[in-house]
Amino acid sequence: MSPYAFSILFLAAVTLTLLARLALMLRQIRHVQARRDAVPPPFAESISLESHRKAADYTAARMKLGVADAAIGTAYVLLLTLGGGLQAIHDVLAGILEPGTLAHGVALLAALGIIGWAVEFPFALYRTFGIEKRFGFNRMTPALYAADLARETLLAALIGLPVLAAVLWLMGAMGERWWLWVWLFWLGFNLLAQFIWPTFIAPLFNKFTPLADEALKARVEGLLARCGFRSRGLFVMDGSRRSAHGNAYFTGFGAAKRIVFFDTLLDKLQPEEVEAVLAHELGHFHHRHIWKRLAAVAAASLGMLWLLGWLMGQTWFFAGLGVAPAAAGTAVALALFALALPAFTFPLAPLMSHWSRVHEFEADAYAAQQTRAADLAQALVKLYRDNASTLTPDPLYSRFFDSHPPAALRVARLRSTS
Repeated sequence: MSPYAFSILFLAAVTLTLLARLALMLRQIRHVQARRDAVPPPFAESISLESHRKAADYTAARMKLGVADAAIGTAYVLLLTLGGGLQAIHDVLAGILEPGTLAHGVALLAALGIIGWAVEFPFALYRTFGIEKRFGFNRMTPALYAADLARETLLAALIGLPVLAAVLWLMGAMGERWWLWVWLFWLGFNLLAQFIWPTFIAPLFNKFTPLADEALKARVEGLLARCGFRSRGLFVMDGSRRSAHGNAYFTGFGAAKRIVFFDTLLDKLQPEEVEAVLAHELGHFHHRHIWKRLAAVAAASLGMLWLLGWLMGQTWFFAGLGVAPAAAGTAVALALFALALPAFTFPLAPLMSHWSRVHEFEADAYAAQQTRAADLAQALVKLYRDNASTLTPDPLYSRFFDSHPPAALRVARLRSTS
């Protein structure tokens, strides 16, 4: 393939992806707003018109921000690639560090990370202190936001930079099959992260206290015993410090598994509803959804790394994305691959979303076996209401992006089994 042909192919993929994303988001806005003034009949008795309108407005606000974010993000990718931005960053750093060295490669990727963060930062700031605050969800103070940002930056430096250095070293030192060694390292790192996250990382951001409600604790422990799930402990997380949204999850592997409830979730739901929500999460454990997803990610990442290894030997890959042959090193190849890949994998989005929705239905069905289906249905209605989740998503948008089934379909299935 010639560099020019690849440039045209890449530009077409980026343009079509942007147009598709914009069209889907605009469909979502129109669809939700057109149904703003009527609560769907299945929810008429449990969700007020005011709450339904709030969900519609909240969804529209997030979509409008997403439209701007997608447009700016696409312009950023084109600037770095066809616009020669990555080449310029490479050349600037070449005046400080010797090109081709590990230090130069790490600095290049770190610089891209910083620039990408700077591009996204205004959107994140407006999302938190604009949209989330306007709709009553944000409880984050500027001081806490800054503290979180400082901790995230420190972790990125202490963990991210050594990981980047290890990946680049393996790419340069392990010969033609470097991609296999990088894959094995990446798998090992991700598994290690599952063990250290609950104990060492998460407590840097939130406070985790043992579940104190003895009645709820007994109910939950009975559920865990029925499900054959052994946990290191039941904890309540102070999610209310940052947001009014509620959730529950389990994290970690093996002896490091923890059950975590947001304090906001416990404030909103009755004990039997909390039990049903947890039963849904345990349904993912029972059906081995996490392991299945990890296996899929592992297989996909192996294929992607192999593809990158092949592309590194193609001059048109670099030249077609705005990089001169002299700069065609491992760090540049990794950066270009990360920038270009989303445009070509976007058509897979509905397949991944569908797979996730199938898992959600399976977890719901499992919860209905372990607890009362009516309790999970009622809990979901409350969570949809309190989190301002729209009850009327655009079907096409939902097929592309929604990891969870539409509320009406999900609740209807549960109510039919009650």
